[in-house]
Amino acid sequence: MKKAILATKVGMTQIFNEDGVLTPVTVLEAGPCVVTQVKTAENDGYEAIQVGFAEKKERVTTKDVSGKKVIRNPHGAGKAEAGHFKKAGTTPKRFVREFRVENVADYNAGDEILASIFEEGDKIDVTAKSKGKGYAGGLKRYGMKSGPSAHGSKYHRHAGSNGSATTPGRVFKGKKMPGHKGAVRVTVQNLEIVKIDVENNVILVKGAVPGPKKSLVMIKETVKVGK
Repeated sequence: MKKAILATKVGMTQIFNEDGVLTPVTVLEAGPCVVTQVKTAENDGYEAIQVGFAEKKERVTTKDVSGKKVIRNPHGAGKAEAGHFKKAGTTPKRFVREFRVENVADYNAGDEILASIFEEGDKIDVTAKSKGKGYAGGLKRYGMKSGPSAHGSKYHRHAGSNGSATTPGRVFKGKKMPGHKGAVRVTVQNLEIVKIDVENNVILVKGAVPGPKKSLVMIKETVKVGK
């Protein structure tokens, strides 16, 4: 992977090309991001860049005071956030993620990553957390068929049999049953960048992107190019 950036989802709209063809697009505010750490094989055992995005208030940023133990941030460094960002020469950031890139030597802590690293027509993979739908039944969650709607029916939206009463006499793991729908990590591959507004760091992506408005979106160069 050579290109990657963090963004927030603004919403969906539609644009027309020169031939008057309508294209539905998702508007993403991509960057500016800051490289907060460069990880190398010698020091960390693998090569990657750590990227910070979106301003965070300094008063809610963890600090290492009087030698007290600081809880490790799963997405950040293993030290107090305030000192980590200060070492990188940047202000505290709300989101911190890592990207495995091929050319880590080209990056230094404090470098900015802008939407201009991508071009119109590029194919990308987009990762985000899908919208949470709450508790849902089998029909809504998995699209199961409903039961008869007549008055003599004993069930209408029931998921049906969950397992036999004899052998094996249990419900197998993975059985599609009612439960929490959505709010999971989703990756949509091979989307196309339709337009880029370099001045405002805005990327227009053809089609839909997972997640609600204002949610974090990770944009990466696609791993497999489709037709």
